[in-house]
Amino acid sequence: MNASAAPSWHPALEARHAPLVEKLERLIPCMEVPLHLPWIDAILELKRQRGAVIMAHSYQSPEIFHGVADVTGDSLALAQAAADCDSNLIVLCGVHFMAESAKILAPDKTVLIPDLEAGCSLASSITAADVRALWAQHPGAPVVSYVNTSAAVKAESDACCTSANAAQVVEAIAAEFGVDKVIFLPDRYLGAWVAQQTGIELVLWNGVCEVHEKFTAMEARHTRERFDAKIVAHPECAPEVLAEADFVGSTSAMGQWLAKEKPSRVAMITECSMADNLRNQFPQVEFIKPCNLCPHMKRITLPNIHACLRDLKHEVTVPEDVAIAARRALARMLAVGRRDRV
Repeated sequence: MNASAAPSWHPALEARHAPLVEKLERLIPCMEVPLHLPWIDAILELKRQRGAVIMAHSYQSPEIFHGVADVTGDSLALAQAAADCDSNLIVLCGVHFMAESAKILAPDKTVLIPDLEAGCSLASSITAADVRALWAQHPGAPVVSYVNTSAAVKAESDACCTSANAAQVVEAIAAEFGVDKVIFLPDRYLGAWVAQQTGIELVLWNGVCEVHEKFTAMEARHTRERFDAKIVAHPECAPEVLAEADFVGSTSAMGQWLAKEKPSRVAMITECSMADNLRNQFPQVEFIKPCNLCPHMKRITLPNIHACLRDLKHEVTVPEDVAIAARRALARMLAVGRRDRV
């Protein structure tokens, strides 16, 4: 196949991928499925030839999340999978900091990302120099960095966390260092929520997720009143939005809450594809979608996953000195593990 040719549809594809077609037709407009199927088929064949593992974050579109990924989940799940991965080739369908984390935890593996411009507003909001300046202002306070940060920022941190274990990592690091004040960065809304959960004084950075900061308390109230829906919100939302929620938790905790509570109707206050992908797991739940798309996650597409595998391009690397220091911070995160409070 030359660089410009796209795989073509043929009738055998529907029979070959019948269970996947049935699943995708429940999750995306059915007219889109024939457009995606040739790319999915070609990617699966390239993946087999390369011996690659494709990892996809929960915010990836269903045709990627269900169609081509071997490993799916939140940031913590993907980090753990990278650390345990047997394949020599990882394709990370997510944003750049996730691919960096995979490379840090699997330094001997080749890690590719389908689009190098898939960034993150949180990761771009802070630099390693900013972390050093914060520490100088608060000497003795350990630094906990949300995993949504660059490798350089992780290298300046004592521990990393995800939204699934942020409160527990803060508690663990405060106990380990024998302090009652911790520097937490870069998401100020997640930090405020963690402070409420732990009672530990947190020094916060003025970073926000451009997806979650857009939600308003009025939208949440309107959704509850108009649709009689339960409200489930990600802790990257503003405090006034979280105050309207029936449950606040990480992407993984949202799924656990749905399994436990079994609501008839729910609104997911998070990235749109989260609800799309959960609909497959919870067909009895009606999902109301007052959601926002992440423009960076949506830079990952089936065609650029195919090109990434075909040409083995967009390799993600991390300088060794940075990787060593960042690996220590990530190791603390993995040691705490997943302790969602549901």
